[in-house]
Amino acid sequence: MITFILNNKTIKTPANSGMTLLDFVRYEQRLTGTKIGCREGDCGACTVLVGTLQNDSINYQSITSCISPLGNAHGKHIVTVEGTNLKNKLTAQQEAMKANYATQCGFCTPGFVVSLTGFALSNSENNYNNALDAISGNICRCTGYKSIEKAAHQVVTHLKNKENHQSLNWLIENDFIPKYFATIPERLQDLETKNLHQPKGKHVSGGTDLYVQQADHLTDSDVHLITEKDYLKGIIIKNGICTIGTNTTVSDLWNHSEINNYFPNLKKHLKLVSSEQIRNMASFGGNLVNASPIGDMTIFFLALNSTLTITNNNETERKKALKDFYQDYKTFDLNDGELLKSISFNLPSKQSFFNFEKVCKRTHLDIASVNSAIHISVENNTISEAHVSIGGVAAIPKYLHETSTFLTGKTLNSNTILDANEILQNEISPISDVRGTNDYKRVLARQLFFAHFTEIFPEQFTLNDFIQHA
Repeated sequence: MITFILNNKTIKTPANSGMTLLDFVRYEQRLTGTKIGCREGDCGACTVLVGTLQNDSINYQSITSCISPLGNAHGKHIVTVEGTNLKNKLTAQQEAMKANYATQCGFCTPGFVVSLTGFALSNSENNYNNALDAISGNICRCTGYKSIEKAAHQVVTHLKNKENHQSLNWLIENDFIPKYFATIPERLQDLETKNLHQPKGKHVSGGTDLYVQQADHLTDSDVHLITEKDYLKGIIIKNGICTIGTNTTVSDLWNHSEINNYFPNLKKHLKLVSSEQIRNMASFGGNLVNASPIGDMTIFFLALNSTLTITNNNETERKKALKDFYQDYKTFDLNDGELLKSISFNLPSKQSFFNFEKVCKRTHLDIASVNSAIHISVENNTISEAHVSIGGVAAIPKYLHETSTFLTGKTLNSNTILDANEILQNEISPISDVRGTNDYKRVLARQLFFAHFTEIFPEQFTLNDFIQHA
């Protein structure tokens, strides 16, 4: 029995755990403020909040309910736009949308209101950039987006006196959320939520890829939900090695302060990976086994020369280098009954540098035409180690073995980089498709490769150093 709190109501349902949370909310509970838009997690019209009990408080995150399995709501607090309403007056977020004329047809408005509510409830720093990140997964097609950004700015202004240690009561007193939110931590603690026994069916974690492709099928089928499996969670740093459980999300990485110290540009890079709603849901393991040739996080981890730990039903484990994991288009070295358990890699040292680049048609919520990452170590102007990866130019997420080997041991100068690009061009085999022609992708591959060096070593290289000779 799936048990959770939906707004201010306790839900116990025998519904199939594979059905989407969106369909349950709209068709079983008749809460139609949560809209159906793209059904692919792109438009944000179906945004809801998921509250997870952590000690005595609740952590709220926004997700797109159209690609989230109902079973993942088990033991959580789910908040739809109806659950944000106050009696006889507008919330601060709703008032901000109204005051700035940030709504026209109104179809997208519930998603924006829920996302801004999630921002108000979050522990993220209260600033304009974070507010814009919160609505990065919400699309509006008929209102000037600037008016919505002004509404977000008004919310930030109203939140300036909020302090995290008293945030829930302060938010209630200042009309950001209704009073019942104060009762939710205790009610979740009292909720009878035995683990859902679902050993059959396709393994599903966040579901952000599977539900785009197979939502109708999964709704009527058994699914084996693994998102709450503790042995697949967590980030551990020990002896210069980072180990990340495959149920970890991009947002978990984003919010990890120690990881951010090792990767100073991490948030800049991760901002290119989908929207906040999807970053809150999608697991790293799902990204890797999706095996998309342009999977952003796959390219990220390939450049870190990562190692996979794979486990089976008997808890027997084996190791596999990620660069050797992919065999052909959408095929990889994973046997029946096996799961990816963790990803591990050496953390950057003082002599090493990491960079990630991506080209796509829009900043958020878009698939790359070409993406690339590099992890390079330099000592006395000599490249002591190099790992380069690239996506969108082969049938698999591509680790550039020959390019990486060529760079190792070479002097870091423009001639080395130009020669490495020639090797890179021989390693890739892009095809012409909706994201660009063969020739266009080769140009992008070249430019992103050069961009790594101009980004990491701005005092040593400019793009002109390469373009005039390329």
